[in-house]
Amino acid sequence: MVGCRSIERAVPLKGSPPTAGEAMVHANGIDLCYQSLGDAQAPLILLVMGLGMQLIAWPDAFCAGLVGHGFRVIRFDNRDAGHSTHITWGQRPRIPLAIARSVLGLPVRSPYLISDMAADTIGLLDALQIVRAHVVGASMGGMIAQCMAARHPQRLLSLTSIMSGSGYWRNSCGKPDALRQLLRRPPEPPDDLQSQVEYRLRVASVIASPGFPHDQGELRRQLERTVRRAHYPRGQLQQLLAIVASGDRRCELAKICTPTLVIHGADDPLLPVAAGRETARHIPGARLQIIQGMGHDLPPGVQALLIEAIIRHCRVATPA
Repeated sequence: MVGCRSIERAVPLKGSPPTAGEAMVHANGIDLCYQSLGDAQAPLILLVMGLGMQLIAWPDAFCAGLVGHGFRVIRFDNRDAGHSTHITWGQRPRIPLAIARSVLGLPVRSPYLISDMAADTIGLLDALQIVRAHVVGASMGGMIAQCMAARHPQRLLSLTSIMSGSGYWRNSCGKPDALRQLLRRPPEPPDDLQSQVEYRLRVASVIASPGFPHDQGELRRQLERTVRRAHYPRGQLQQLLAIVASGDRRCELAKICTPTLVIHGADDPLLPVAAGRETARHIPGARLQIIQGMGHDLPPGVQALLIEAIIRHCRVATPA
């Protein structure tokens, strides 16, 4: 791995600044944008989002549902996403080559690793003076949360890993259409709102949950909000490179002693359900919940099931 040569603050599309309710902290040598929801004295659920996604990818209704059950919720932008620090790396990410090297067991050069993103997240807790939290991660966010649990067990009350995996490539190969869309270059120019939204709609269509349809109008509005808030396609490639370079983490999963819930969609086209099964198999005592009809997204029907499962899991793990 090659270390970060330099860093720069995020430069969102059209210079959009952090919005109302968001704040910045300096953590692990970078700046992270976060939002805190609910009673500051309530037990905390920290939400860690996935590849290329911003904090608002955790739906407002989902966060409100967790708050409504008596929890404080914090969601934030990972490095290389949203308003958090964008990493400047002197090399062009070459994802197909990186994947080939990883499959062959060769080292992969990357500006950072999943463990660095886990350290960012622990740094966020430190900056906010939070001793312990329930940590919920989706996709790449699940990988980050797993790493937190393995390396910083004293900081987690519970772990929930959603539509994520162990990094073992044999169980991480999605359907060709989903992978092609993930690796396809975003359209130019980058500040063309409609072309960027159409690109994201195509991605959403191939990873969607077949048993839980989206309201297409609401989905478009959410994607427009996302593009207006920030746009940094290079960041997604660098995060993907971090996933590939981090490799197989099954041995690390075996060290996790945090109460763990693994949730995966039976119909996930991007990260197959086998990845969720394997994750649960390698974490001692983990409980596995497979949702029929769920893909690799968070439509309203899936959100309702996740809220129920997460709240039940967190309440069992919360000290009396």
